[in-house]
Amino acid sequence: MASVLGRLEERERAARKRVEELQAELEAAQSEWDEWLIARRRVSEVWDGGETAGQDGEAARKPEGNEAAGPSAARPGSVVPIRREGLSAEVLAPEYQQVMSLLAERRTTAGEPLNCREITALLGLEMVPAKIEGVRSKLKRLVARGWAHEPAPGRFACGGGRDGGS
Repeated sequence: MASVLGRLEERERAARKRVEELQAELEAAQSEWDEWLIARRRVSEVWDGGETAGQDGEAARKPEGNEAAGPSAARPGSVVPIRREGLSAEVLAPEYQQVMSLLAERRTTAGEPLNCREITALLGLEMVPAKIEGVRSKLKRLVARGWAHEPAPGRFACGGGRDGGS
């Protein structure tokens, strides 16, 4: 029969694991929420001259028209644009540029695609579930927008263009 201390330690480990999972989930949800807030502000600036974009969804229904003008300078926390011809990785926020730089470097050395843990370590981040999940979220976003690809589940490589998109 297991000792009382052994049972306590087991329950403590389970509780800690659950806390780490919830922290990672919270971080991903916070990131998504921040992106929606930024998107709404941007749409509001473009279409309504600063009026709040959420009112009756008016701003979201207006047709796209000024996309050819090109993106502004990247800022931390900015939205990842969909990759298109002539768009370079410099339009990405600094944290995304770092990830793309690692993927591009790996491609030039003909190395294997990287997984989230490897990228987290190469970025010099703490190896905790919340940080790893944050990197995973960035990689999935880069894949969804055409900057990177996932040749095998959980393995990520640089996208089509030179240096990940120029």
